[in-house]
Amino acid sequence: LAIHYQPQARITGEVIGFEALMRWQHTKRGMIPPGTFIPLAEESGLIVPMGEWIMREACQQAASWPEPLQVAINLSPVQFHHGDLTGLVHTVLLETGLAPSRLELEITEGVLIGDFSRAVSILRRLKALGVRIAMDDFGTGYSSLSYLQSFPFDKIKIDRTFISNLEHNPQSATIVRAVIGLARGLELPVVAEGVETQDQLAF
Repeated sequence: LAIHYQPQARITGEVIGFEALMRWQHTKRGMIPPGTFIPLAEESGLIVPMGEWIMREACQQAASWPEPLQVAINLSPVQFHHGDLTGLVHTVLLETGLAPSRLELEITEGVLIGDFSRAVSILRRLKALGVRIAMDDFGTGYSSLSYLQSFPFDKIKIDRTFISNLEHNPQSATIVRAVIGLARGLELPVVAEGVETQDQLAF
């Protein structure tokens, strides 16, 4: 496994942090896409030790960066059901010396489906450590709006499918406008995933 970093930047181009992405370089098959191996890892339970590895590795690397930039790490719903997630994050922060305010944990609404009250309780404990919580893939699920009311997220992320379709699909443009408007009303910053062209940036 290896970590690849995707920059997160302000609209001006100033890089403010990086999202840590897990990649699998197979000895014979080459680069295995995360869409292939992450679901298998979740199904088998291997995502728990893998998640612990990326948490420790990314925080350790971020702590050595010359600038105090943020590092964002994705959490799997499986990690909420197995083990002591809050304890892990607390231990890793102590071990690596990374300031909690520099760590952002990204969840999808899959974390909140099922045992909602338990998930929110864990999220509140994580926030109490001083880390930030972002709602990932916003707009792709069913209950995102009610979840925004139930938990004080620090950021919402617009899924890359909406961004990649901006120029060809009027519905995508409408959804992106609506999410940004909603976030303004809630005073939440927004990350638009996958902005790769000047036209997307201008939008």
